[in-house]
Amino acid sequence: MIPRPAARIRNSGELTIIALGLLLAISINSALADSASLVKAEGNLVRVETHTLKAVIDRGLLISLVRKSDGQELIKSSAEEKQALQLIYPKGETVSLGSEIEDQFKYFQINDNLAHVRIESWYGDAVISISTDKKTGDLIIEPSGYASRPGLKACRWLLTGIDPGLELVAPIFQGIRLPLEDPHLNNTHWHWPVSWEAGLVILQGDKGGLWVHCQDQRYRYKSLQVGIPGDARCLGFETDAYGPLDNNLSAGGLAWRINVYEGGWEVPAAHYRDWLSRAYGLENKVWPQWVKDIKLALSWLPTDPGILDALAKWVKPERVLLHIPSWRTDAYDENYPTFKPSEEGKQFIRKAQEMGYHAMPHFNSIDMDPSNPVYHYIRDFQYREIETKKVAGWSWYNNASKSVPESNAARMRHRHHKTMVKVHPGLAMWRSILAENIFPTAEELSLEIVFLDVTLCSWNLHNCLVDNTTSTEGMKCLEALIGSLGNGLIVAGEGRNEITMQDQAFAQVHLFRSSGPNIEGLERLKPCPLNEFLFGKWCRSFGYSRLGGKTPAEELRMKMHIDWRAIPTITIKSAAELENPNQAVKKILRLAAK
Repeated sequence: MIPRPAARIRNSGELTIIALGLLLAISINSALADSASLVKAEGNLVRVETHTLKAVIDRGLLISLVRKSDGQELIKSSAEEKQALQLIYPKGETVSLGSEIEDQFKYFQINDNLAHVRIESWYGDAVISISTDKKTGDLIIEPSGYASRPGLKACRWLLTGIDPGLELVAPIFQGIRLPLEDPHLNNTHWHWPVSWEAGLVILQGDKGGLWVHCQDQRYRYKSLQVGIPGDARCLGFETDAYGPLDNNLSAGGLAWRINVYEGGWEVPAAHYRDWLSRAYGLENKVWPQWVKDIKLALSWLPTDPGILDALAKWVKPERVLLHIPSWRTDAYDENYPTFKPSEEGKQFIRKAQEMGYHAMPHFNSIDMDPSNPVYHYIRDFQYREIETKKVAGWSWYNNASKSVPESNAARMRHRHHKTMVKVHPGLAMWRSILAENIFPTAEELSLEIVFLDVTLCSWNLHNCLVDNTTSTEGMKCLEALIGSLGNGLIVAGEGRNEITMQDQAFAQVHLFRSSGPNIEGLERLKPCPLNEFLFGKWCRSFGYSRLGGKTPAEELRMKMHIDWRAIPTITIKSAAELENPNQAVKKILRLAAK
């Protein structure tokens, strides 16, 4: 017997009435949400209310932020003690606007959802735009500052008075969660996207907190300051001016969105992830199934065929990703962008492929050897540091890293010191030359995947725009081009941020300030796989170095990568380390074999 419905719609008229009722309810709710958004200038204050929060801004400084759901005040500050806006000059020089007695503040009500605070200061001028997003309930702060003094690097909007119960959760080194006062964070500066890997911060407490983010699809440079002298519980959101800075007078153009939430940090992170997916068209991006099936990665693997045989006894080869650095006729990190495979390299890669391993030879994205003939094509487009204007790159001299020679002649004769310059990837010619050099090798070795080194290395430069393109946007173009070679290649790279993750299937990631030896206090970091939550759907991570389990420090590194949800990773030098593995390596192998 078919159960009878509790009530029936007797005719089309009833259906119409119900439909109209639903539409009316939706429109009423929408109107209530719209009416809840209000920005009002009242004397020296701007009061803001949305359906999620109440805020008060005094002289551009957010002095109160209340979560409406429970009335908790998450921000409580005073503009009598702090200034909202700072101008940043080279060498870290910081100038506060509004700190002098006769500095003036003016308020302009543009409409019922927009007000401006103007600052006319001894040291410069600024406008802080205050508005809301009626749909999301975001409070939107857009600062802009300028002065007659050339050389301005950035404008910084300060968020002070952060509730003592809130910890910082941020996409720094794949995810951190620490008190703002922690020595790892206090008075630190993080550049997007190389170290601040997404334009997002979360302040997490027991029952939720607040978050700040920007919705920027134009690859504009920004930075995060954590703590300032005298105020550890402070964040600075910087809008950077493009280099060159010499004659620059102004900085601005980025809107910072602030909102509150209840629950864990995953709540705001999910909203940001959804925005990323929409903004960059990632909804339908998929990789082959084998990418998801990888259970183990080996970084810096030597070309010893015995390792392949020993490893196969532990883990099925088709579930293993191999990063292979030394496979060319040239020594590692010399003579890029020449990528000619040695006979030993060919034999190793082919054996790995025949066994089912996913072999990933090491190429380079933007580092090149100035003694290579290609240098003559790109010499005018080397990275130049934004403040010093020095050629960016490195040399390996007397077992230590050293800067690139500033002598044009000397730069050409230090291949044995692994001298490398960084080429601006905005240059279409460089991208074309790199593709030209990678493609025949990929064809010869039947590669399905390539590893591109230093893909994380894009930042603001003295020569920021090349072909009207920043280095960050250029890196995205470069990865997309290499991925399109032939019938398509899968790209892996060094580091993972919100730009590189769009075209990389895998990323070799670093631990917090521990690309080399562990920093003191590394063990204090709480597991916080924020970047895996944000990016893992599109780009999986694996470990970098010192993952052999030979010391407690190496064991800690191996554990941390697992805690941050990277693919289990080991670094070994011989088959013997697999035939008779230490306890840490054995643990990883068993985990991968499940």
